Amino acid sequence: MLTVSTEVDEDIADMIGEGLDEYNVAKGGPYNHQELWILARDDDGSVLGGLKGNTGYSWMFVDWLWVSPENRKGGLGSQLLAKAEAIARERGCLGAYLETFSFQAPEFYKRHGFQEFGRIDDYPPGHATIWLKKQF
Repeated sequence: MLTVSTEVDEDIADMIGEGLDEYNVAKGGPYNHQELWILARDDDGSVLGGLKGNTGYSWMFVDWLWVSPENRKGGLGSQLLAKAEAIARERGCLGAYLETFSFQAPEFYKRHGFQEFGRIDDYPPGHATIWLKKQF
């Protein structure tokens, strides 16, 4: 019997996640997963931008990179990305990868040495989802 829902109990989600983790670790070794947050603040402590990522299996994944509209084009995004890459190297990572939309920042990442390795056109409609990576 199959059931369909938009959510499940936390204990079921944990059971499935733990089962997948057991399999992955048995085949690929320990994740060595570590979260990473880098925040840019002004003198008053207000957040101007930030990067959320994680490292595991010797690679860094960039979940989010955001800079407030009034602080864009001034190098803050580059500083956040460079700091994340430096931390990833300290953690022994071989490279970094990420997913972005065509209307977001693929050219920004390419200027920083990232190369496209995958894409889905018309996701969202009229745009593309793009995966980029950079080996250190």
